[in-house]
Amino acid sequence: MKSMKLACSFTPAVATVSRFLSTLAVVSCVGLASPMSVRAEEGLGAPTPDSLGLDAGAAPEADNTESIVAIVNDKIISKYDLDQRVRLVMVTSGIPSTPEMVSRIQRQVLRSLIDERLELQEAARLDLKVDEKEIDQQLAQIAARANMTTQEIEKYLKDNGISRDTLVSQLYADIAWNKVIEQQFAPLISVGADEVDEALKQLTEQADQPRYLLSEILLTFDNPEQEAEVVSGAQRLVEQMRQGAPFASVARQFSKSASSANGGDIGWEHASQMPGDVAPIVEKMTIGGISDPIKTLNGVYIVQLRNKQTGLGPDPLQDRWTLAHVLLPLTPDAPQSMVARRVGEAQKLMAEFKSCEGLGDQVKQFVGGVSEPPRAVIFGQLDQRLRESLGGAKPGQMLKPIRSQQGIEMIAVCDYQANAGGAPTRDQIENNIFSQRLDMMARRHLRDLRRDAVVDIR
Repeated sequence: MKSMKLACSFTPAVATVSRFLSTLAVVSCVGLASPMSVRAEEGLGAPTPDSLGLDAGAAPEADNTESIVAIVNDKIISKYDLDQRVRLVMVTSGIPSTPEMVSRIQRQVLRSLIDERLELQEAARLDLKVDEKEIDQQLAQIAARANMTTQEIEKYLKDNGISRDTLVSQLYADIAWNKVIEQQFAPLISVGADEVDEALKQLTEQADQPRYLLSEILLTFDNPEQEAEVVSGAQRLVEQMRQGAPFASVARQFSKSASSANGGDIGWEHASQMPGDVAPIVEKMTIGGISDPIKTLNGVYIVQLRNKQTGLGPDPLQDRWTLAHVLLPLTPDAPQSMVARRVGEAQKLMAEFKSCEGLGDQVKQFVGGVSEPPRAVIFGQLDQRLRESLGGAKPGQMLKPIRSQQGIEMIAVCDYQANAGGAPTRDQIENNIFSQRLDMMARRHLRDLRRDAVVDIR
């Protein structure tokens, strides 16, 4: 038997400011994306850290009882908290901020805030601390993924009527809860060699069967009284995603599965690995489709079918691209003559570009031009718009320039390695089994906290 320690990992991404909506989301590290097969079975470190100005509920005190929307044990959730979080959800999920839609999702957002209060209180009970440095690191990760500075993110939030503390409190709760799960449950999980052998055997037996590349959203309920409300909320999310709201962004904000950290991505699965209620629906779906809400014993699933193939052949979403980012700076209010000059420089750079060797010297010929070192990324982990831009691209080419708040941005294609396919490694299987179990234990623990809590919804 081999015990495993929970590890947090962050996937590098190449993004532009225009992709901010899909990258501004809580970064979680509760294991890897976990297949639905296992799920079918089923404060803040310091309560009042002065450095962050937050209490164990991450909620400011209300001026009067009318401003309180819920009390979780002895911690309040104010109307201000709820309104701010709804704004954040709207901005980061791409859901239209109409009065009707705000009214529809308030209940779901309130449920999330209640869960966060419980998670924070559990972290405080265990004396697990989150410091300002950890918050800054998470903000830096978000900024890097959006190709922005933390100051630009804060300005973006402010321009949309969202306080910095609203995002910070969500990050704070996420980090604290991950610490709870890592301390309390990760040491209890071990994966035996026989289990890995059995998983490999099943993959071999199913080699000629269809497999499906899936993303999921899981909404949970604790009792039958909540079921209708959760199903109704799931249906509203489906409607919005079918109208264009990004599945990954919605998953990050609403899903109760560990895969939410990856935008709901759970990778490839055979029908036999899915819950019985999910598999027949997935088998009839078309690529790109989003399912209606699917009720299971464990909650309500929404599934997106991203691809389908037979056997363990090459997976284009696992192709490895090496990309370099180039910026020709411009101020947002730059005169048109300066913009035209930069566009001309970008076109000249595109025409002269042959490889990433010497790219830095090429860029230096333009005043203020900067290029980042090339970095390898997995195709399936890139923003959908960047994936589309890479279609047909080859090493030695530069993608079409993009105008952003920072200036003219370009992506250079340095190298490309196609995925060869084949079965996952033993380590990958072991990590996946570990993550499945950790995810299940985390959800059970939160369910127990809900059961024992005194929650007063006003």
